Amino acid sequence: QVHLVESGGGSVQVGGSLTLSCVASENTFLMGWFRQAPGKEREGVAAIADDGSVSYADSVKGRFEISKDNAKTTLYLQMNNLKPEDTAMYYCAAQGSRLKAAYLLRRMESDGADYSGQGTQVTVSP
Repeated sequence: QVHLVESGGGSVQVGGSLTLSCVASENTFLMGWFRQAPGKEREGVAAIADDGSVSYADSVKGRFEISKDNAKTTLYLQMNNLKPEDTAMYYCAAQGSRLKAAYLLRRMESDGADYSGQGTQVTVSP
């Protein structure tokens, strides 16, 4: 069982920045972030694999950056130029499958990853 704890959410104005963190109890090959806003479907935001591959949702490309620390147990999501439509609960996810990051991005939206955290709220106001 992999435990994931997110932090770093908060309220910002349009154009602002936030950095989300996720501490994992152990490393997994695939890690990522997904989000869900009230009344909306779950959306895969970004994913990263230990082979170096990364994958982003079109809605965040060029604005968000996913990374892991050298110990590979802390995942980050740097969010810049935030928009009101980025408002959602953000969740950290982990998957042991040794596949490309794009696999996790799709899986977070469909079946869900093997492990996910409790979420951290991001609110972007006009």
